[in-house]
Amino acid sequence: MTNLKPAAELAAANAKPYPNDSPEYRRARVALLAEEIELRRHIERVAEQRRALPPGGEARAYHFRDENGNTVTLADLFGRHDTLCTYFWMYGPQRERPCPMCTALIGALDTPARDLSQRIAMAVIGRSPVERQLAFARERGWRNLKFYATVGDDFARDVHGLAPDGNEWPALDIWTRQDGVVRHFWGGELGGTEDPGQDARGAPDPTPLWNILDLTPGGRGTDWYPKLDYPDSRQG
Repeated sequence: MTNLKPAAELAAANAKPYPNDSPEYRRARVALLAEEIELRRHIERVAEQRRALPPGGEARAYHFRDENGNTVTLADLFGRHDTLCTYFWMYGPQRERPCPMCTALIGALDTPARDLSQRIAMAVIGRSPVERQLAFARERGWRNLKFYATVGDDFARDVHGLAPDGNEWPALDIWTRQDGVVRHFWGGELGGTEDPGQDARGAPDPTPLWNILDLTPGGRGTDWYPKLDYPDSRQG
């Protein structure tokens, strides 16, 4: 991106005051708007750099089980697309219930999966039997995502979703298929890079839970992690 107008100039020209804004509020809001413009530009630069990555490593011969009990390969998960997004969630057979944060992310993806699947394939992958994953998906009302169970732990280990000590970690990965060859394109590698006092997160993180709360005056606070059940799910 070249010949861009300065963010401060754009902010001053396009700020939209609300009724009864004080001069102090308006000055602070315009300054913040300039920073938001810069953030948007930075996100675009990072996305462009990501798209320009050279070819990643060729994928190993991973196998999974689908909801019909069939054994399928990673290549099969692409369907008609040449790009595949996989999310490995923390729902191994030793877990009574899945990870609440993974649940929040998958829930946020289920509805737009109908739109996303027009351009890319999507798959949610776990170490629990697919029937168990689907039972929880139906409990949550998810209807659009496809779930698969790993056959063995090679995939989980390779995407850094299974640590040597047996602990599970979420893993969001993008894969490409060209001329019959499946390659790893991108995976989240931000774990352990968080600054002091920060929660580990993606950049930008796809979960609305992070982003919407960050728009509020209280931010995320200290007790914001999601739960699988709330005292009254009908209330906010």
